[in-house]
Amino acid sequence: MSPQAGVTIQTQFETAAQQREADQLGMWLFLATEALLFGGIFAGYLGYRVLHPETFAAAAAHMKVGLGTLNTAVLLTSSLTVALAHHLVQQGRRRATLVLLGATIALGCAFLAIKALEYTLEFREGLMPLPGLEFRYDGPPPGQMFFNLYYTMTGLHALHLTVAVVMMAVIFVLVWRWRTPDRQARQVEMAGLYWHFVDIVWLFVYPALYLV
Repeated sequence: MSPQAGVTIQTQFETAAQQREADQLGMWLFLATEALLFGGIFAGYLGYRVLHPETFAAAAAHMKVGLGTLNTAVLLTSSLTVALAHHLVQQGRRRATLVLLGATIALGCAFLAIKALEYTLEFREGLMPLPGLEFRYDGPPPGQMFFNLYYTMTGLHALHLTVAVVMMAVIFVLVWRWRTPDRQARQVEMAGLYWHFVDIVWLFVYPALYLV
C-alpha cells in the first residue's frame, strides 16, 4: 500500500480515484447479478398476475397492509441514515457516523422484527402453503400461487436485508476502530449501495403484494 495525499492506495492501483472506481464497478456488477435474481421472480409474479388478476387481488386482501406500510417507512428512513452516514464519514466525523450506522442497523432489525410478526400472524391464520402445515385459504387454486410468490419474494428480501445488517455491523466496528479513515469511507459507501439496493427491491415488492 502507498499513501497519496493522506489516502491509502493498494499497490495494484495508481491513484485513489482509480481505486474508488474499481470498488464501485465491482459493487455495481454484483448488484446487477442480484437484480437479475429478483427480476426473474418479479417476471414470474407478473405473468401469474396477468393471467389471474381477480384471484391475485382476492388473495392480496389477506395481506397486512398496515405492517407492510410501516416497514416501507422504516426502510425509507434507513436509506436516509445510510446516506447521511456516507456524507459524514467523508468529513471525518467519526462519532456522528457511528450514530447513524447504529440507527441504520436498528432500523434494519426493526424491519425484520415486523416481518417476523407478520409471518407469525399469517401462520396462525393458516396462510402458509408449506408441507406439514394446514393451508386454510379457501379461494381458487391460483391464490395459493400468490402466497408461494409472496413468501418467496419477501423471504428472499428479508435474507438480503439480514446480510445488509450484518455488513453494516462489521462496518460499524471498522469505523469505531478508525484505523484508516479513507478506507472506512469507501466501505461505508459500498455497504450503502447494497443497502439502497435492498430498499429499492422492497419498493417494488410492497406495491406488487400489498397494494395489488
